[in-house]
Amino acid sequence: MGYDNNSVHEILQGAYAEGRRSLTAAEGHYVCEVYGISTPGEGLATSAEEAVAIATELGGPVVLKIVSPDILHKTEAGGVLVGLEDGEAVRNGFDRIQVKVRAYDPAAAIDGVLVQQMLAGGQEVIIGATTDPTFGKLVVFGLGGVLVEVLEDVTFRLAPVDAVQARSMLDDIAAAEVIRGARGACPVDADALADVIRRLSDLVSDFPEIREVDLNPVFARPDGATAADVRILLETGGVVQREQHSPDEIRRVMNRLMKPRAVAVIGASNEDGKIGNSVMKNLINGGYAGEIYPVNPKVEEVLGHKAYPRIGDVPGEVDVAVFTVPAKFVVGAVREVGEKGVPAAVLIPSGFAETGNVELQEELVSVAREHGVRLLGPNIFGYYYTHENLCATFCTPYGVKGGVALTSQSGGIGMAILGFSRTTRTGVSAIVGLGNKSDVDEDDLLTFFENDDNTTAIAMHLEDLKDGRAFVRAAQRTTRTKPVVVLKAGRTELGARAASSHTGALAGNDKVYDDILRQAGVVRAYELNDMLEYARGLPVLPTPQGENVVIITGAGGSGVLLSDACVLNELRLMNIPPDLDESFRRFIPPFGAAGNPIDITGGEPPSTYEATIRLSLEDPRVHALILGYWHTIVTPPMIFAELAARVVEEARAKGIDKPVVASLAGDTEVEQASEHLFDHGIVAYPYTIEKPVSVLGAKYRWARSADLI
Repeated sequence: MGYDNNSVHEILQGAYAEGRRSLTAAEGHYVCEVYGISTPGEGLATSAEEAVAIATELGGPVVLKIVSPDILHKTEAGGVLVGLEDGEAVRNGFDRIQVKVRAYDPAAAIDGVLVQQMLAGGQEVIIGATTDPTFGKLVVFGLGGVLVEVLEDVTFRLAPVDAVQARSMLDDIAAAEVIRGARGACPVDADALADVIRRLSDLVSDFPEIREVDLNPVFARPDGATAADVRILLETGGVVQREQHSPDEIRRVMNRLMKPRAVAVIGASNEDGKIGNSVMKNLINGGYAGEIYPVNPKVEEVLGHKAYPRIGDVPGEVDVAVFTVPAKFVVGAVREVGEKGVPAAVLIPSGFAETGNVELQEELVSVAREHGVRLLGPNIFGYYYTHENLCATFCTPYGVKGGVALTSQSGGIGMAILGFSRTTRTGVSAIVGLGNKSDVDEDDLLTFFENDDNTTAIAMHLEDLKDGRAFVRAAQRTTRTKPVVVLKAGRTELGARAASSHTGALAGNDKVYDDILRQAGVVRAYELNDMLEYARGLPVLPTPQGENVVIITGAGGSGVLLSDACVLNELRLMNIPPDLDESFRRFIPPFGAAGNPIDITGGEPPSTYEATIRLSLEDPRVHALILGYWHTIVTPPMIFAELAARVVEEARAKGIDKPVVASLAGDTEVEQASEHLFDHGIVAYPYTIEKPVSVLGAKYRWARSADLI
């Protein structure tokens, strides 16, 4: 869509030339006109007589608004009067506004008073754009008026948005029903509202120097949408351009990092208790088959491997240099690594930005960039890539190979990830520490895991994102074929930036991460255990082929809680059709309950579980199955687990592969039964109703985002 960008550019440059960092109301309305955003008729008056003349020409009631580059919140300054019907009211209003604004800010420069056609009817909404330090340009939509900051019922998207994304924002607020026409009211013109969102996103994408835009209120009516008030703020400094690496460049380096043919250990040691000793032992004992080059000028060999005084003395190519020396030696050693042509450095040492030594970390990054070295860390435990038997860490090697890649920005959380994986025997492809993220971060890792045949799911703990847009691009590519789970720490912190507009105030909360991660197709976890269980369970569950979920339970109370959990996890319980209902009733006692949940009662033998599970799997209208087991003497836990696993395996042998999860309530025997089910492709947990449903819900959220159902 073509816009007259030259005229907008002239307005922005004119404001900068005058030392302004905001546009006047007239300029803002003109910019909206250029981008096809409807605004009411208006005129700027510098006297009461001009105001009356403009109001007469517009006809009907008018609104008066102060025009001042120093007054951003006009209502707070007393600079807005509404519903002025005649010339006398306009004349008096013009003088009254001047007095109120002078009392509010005696030094404010006043350009005049905007006389604007008053809009009536419709629903007030806010449509805005802001510049987020992590994600860049965002568009915002929510209910308008002064309550928007109180209710914070808004949603965010990365700009630019297309028509589909813009339309989705209307359904993404809690008060969406108001837009659709609640309590018999006429629905607003949703297409017109979405078009305003899309056009505003085009504006801020075309002009990065626009920092924030508020269209508040926008009057949404059944026949269109009009922005009554426009506020446009400009960047006070230059627009920062982040360093970008192409996906091909990232993959080239990451392949050498994760699948190295040769590893050098800077600071390798023969002394037990030294990190350089632990890393060497783990590389050797973990079974890494590539070349290992210890670098230490004080010894001839380390653990049977010839040592070299400097990395430049190492023969042949080196793919990765693992650093175990103190922080003060790292910069010089990275320079030598770069001169050797090593593409990646893994920095275990601490003592950089995390301790306040920001200058040392900046020097480190500068030297690495100068010499073409990508940095993982510093301040990390190292990393694993199990399919290469690579353990470049001071932790012990990990032996259960599988498809889950796990990353953590925190060393402590990294240890929790490692311990959980060992305890649950989770099949892992990689475990990576990110630490200070001086260079390599989550989008680099996603770019590798996206194309890694050994990785089927990714789970990431993060405290921040260096480049939110790069992460979203990588996540959107990856989540088309593989689930990505994110645990974002710090979600209760308030934004530190001062709010200069409604939109700016709204952007300083966790809702931004919530909406943008969802836009990226990411499954968000809110607790560490959830992230770990999603990572463990999602690869086990096949992708559902539809939304119909059926619950089979041996206890009525379990069925109620499972139903609640389904609602909370956005799962749709199937409306059982009459023929299927009749089929279920043939297997359950008269005092049981068909419908959904299907309550077979606790006194039923294993054959009842077997028959109802098989029926659910073989009926193509059922897409996922939740089992609520209750420990009984008639059907002991392991009997239940073995028969459920057998029936599911028989169905898979026939080409029927549906997600099945189970909740087991009972004595301690249900623990072993749950493990047996998990080992046979049924995600099962003892002592909890909610956890298996939560994992199933996560699978559904990913499948929907990937357009697989």
